[in-house]
Amino acid sequence: MEKYLNQLLDLVVLYAPKVLGALAVLVVGLFLIKIIRKSLRHLFEKRKMDPSLSSFLISLIDILLQALLWISILSMVGIAMTSFIAILGAAGLAIGMALTGTLQNFAGGVMILLFRPFRVGDYIESQGIAGVVQEIQIFNTILKTPDNKVIIVPNAQLSNTIMTNYSKEPQRRVDLTVGIGYGDDVAKAEQVLNEIFAKNDKILKDPAPFIGVAELGDSSVNLAVRVWVNSADYWDVFFWLNRTIYEEFTKQGINIPYPQMDVHLVKE
Repeated sequence: MEKYLNQLLDLVVLYAPKVLGALAVLVVGLFLIKIIRKSLRHLFEKRKMDPSLSSFLISLIDILLQALLWISILSMVGIAMTSFIAILGAAGLAIGMALTGTLQNFAGGVMILLFRPFRVGDYIESQGIAGVVQEIQIFNTILKTPDNKVIIVPNAQLSNTIMTNYSKEPQRRVDLTVGIGYGDDVAKAEQVLNEIFAKNDKILKDPAPFIGVAELGDSSVNLAVRVWVNSADYWDVFFWLNRTIYEEFTKQGINIPYPQMDVHLVKE
């Protein structure tokens, strides 16, 4: 018994200073990491960095600093880090091979947060999927469709394929094709359209609206109608124009033709 007590005492004498030193380093290290985290948050807020990007960077830096702190503490206690790091490397390789798609989504999330092709609140479309960006996560982006469906899109898809951001620019152009009959007066139709434009304050004066003969179709003269609006007003103006043009053309006696076919019956 005395022999075991002596061995225990030797171990305490040998490792007590290392453990106490490691605990001191742990306390000081966690305190410094907390200060760094607060300083970074204050710096990002001062520079008006996007909250999603700043939170991601702070979390990433916090994890890296804590990993370095624990590695240093284990080294101080006397644990051989060479074999430990080798085991971590092998485990990381195996996990990385098993989670290739997940890592691609993580990389895509980093690219999105760094280069900012879209922000929370933007209306985007990619590969037939469209909606308002609700949240940008590390692996996925959450979209909400106009009919209130929630779509979870992997970040790799948004970062590596063609994506359309309808909210990136402050203004958008509303394009319509309006058909009138071949016997109708084009100048009168243009006058009526300009009067319609003047009724809606959401239609911008600069750039000015455009009207032009786009095509001599099979059954109609097609006019290209182009007006500029603020991006938030796009759909309101789009639907309003379609209805108002139909009503005003009907009042003014301007025909809106539809495809017709003449059938001739020949009696032998």
